[in-house]
Amino acid sequence: MPERILFVTGKLAQSSLQRTIDSISSEEFSYEIRPLGVSVAALISEGMLKRRLSDVESFDTIMLPGLCAGNIENLSDHYGVKVIKGPKDLKDLPEYFGAPSRSAQLDDYSVSIFAEIVDAPNMTVEQIVGAAKKYQESGADVIDLGCLPGQDFPHLEESVAELKHSGFKVSVDSLDVAELLRGGKAGADYLLSLSENSLWIADEVDSVPILIPDGDAGIDSLYRSIDVLGAKGNDFLADSILNPIHFGFTRSIARYYELHQRYPEVPIMIGTGNITELTEADTIGMTAILLGIASELEASAILTTEVSGHARTAVAEADLARRIMYAAKQDSSLPQHYDDGLLALHETKPFPTSPEEIRELAQMIKDPSFRIQISDEGIHIYNRDGILESTDPFDFFPHLKVENDGSHAFYLGAELTKAQIAWQLGKRYIQDRALNWGCLVANEHEDDEYQMPGATLRSNNEPDTS
Repeated sequence: MPERILFVTGKLAQSSLQRTIDSISSEEFSYEIRPLGVSVAALISEGMLKRRLSDVESFDTIMLPGLCAGNIENLSDHYGVKVIKGPKDLKDLPEYFGAPSRSAQLDDYSVSIFAEIVDAPNMTVEQIVGAAKKYQESGADVIDLGCLPGQDFPHLEESVAELKHSGFKVSVDSLDVAELLRGGKAGADYLLSLSENSLWIADEVDSVPILIPDGDAGIDSLYRSIDVLGAKGNDFLADSILNPIHFGFTRSIARYYELHQRYPEVPIMIGTGNITELTEADTIGMTAILLGIASELEASAILTTEVSGHARTAVAEADLARRIMYAAKQDSSLPQHYDDGLLALHETKPFPTSPEEIRELAQMIKDPSFRIQISDEGIHIYNRDGILESTDPFDFFPHLKVENDGSHAFYLGAELTKAQIAWQLGKRYIQDRALNWGCLVANEHEDDEYQMPGATLRSNNEPDTS
């Protein structure tokens, strides 16, 4: 028997919601649309629902507008019927109902993140622990202490001990055998990096080594190291080294493939920082590709850094990317429709509402509050007095009549600037909501309306979305 769904909405969105649902060809549900006596669906509150919505016993699910307030669990308990929120824009309803089922959630991943503190010798122990906490909050599994060539690290042991005491897994990253020994004896979980000439260190400490090729000896030296430790039954990871672009990048990708083909059971580490740090481009797309490669290679770990300003969110990006890639691999699916956090600058459907639909809605407005929406043609601002359209917010100001209302002029200026940015980049814009920058920015209150002190005409200026 098909699921019976009650769609709750506002008066302005009722006809658009009806058209959208009618466009969904589904035998999975039947429905009823019930406007709640308020013009704008986003203004529906939990208290309003409890006062105005009744006779719902015949429904299996009540779907509320995605932007309305209200605690879903409280409302479900109140009605004895499952209550859910739909997408924030009703134009996304077809995808909401038609998206393929996903067997895996984003709770799982198979790639560990080593986050390197690259200048640890120049930091105090307290600073190192502070940086470790930041990386851990971003998703890091192991904190890597980066040693600096030719520079003493007198507090190496103390740093390892304090990180371990604070509950972190720790690796020590150095090409100096003395520092590697010190780190291992201090209790480091991993050592980066051992080569054929320093392989003896693995017999001196309990740390798990990450093996790399030995200088000019090439990839064969890595294979020999793998064979030696493999014969002893030691745990280790192998890193054939990812080179920067134009310095052997493509060949290094091939080396990882060859390594995995030759030793399919050997856990692989990929150092992604040589690409994200040394390519002057937004890192989020690079990270997605690199974690896709790691997924195909069944890599066990990556090593990343946040040195350059443009790479300051590399750990958080890698954390989300590894979860998406894992889920997609479990589903034998493309890495699509799991999470939009890796879409920072663009969106798959930035302009869900056509200019004609916005103009149609504008004709229904009977109050002085300004609504702002964008389409592929530009920015639209409208109230009962008509609609203005442009791609430049400065074109609107002479016609808005807010010269003597500073707070409202400030509010409209801020919103129109945000709308222009969204239109230029191809992002979704929703009035009174922060732009979604994906995992680059944590929008802790993205569902809250802005509180503009002293702003006027604010009672009903939210463009309706469902």
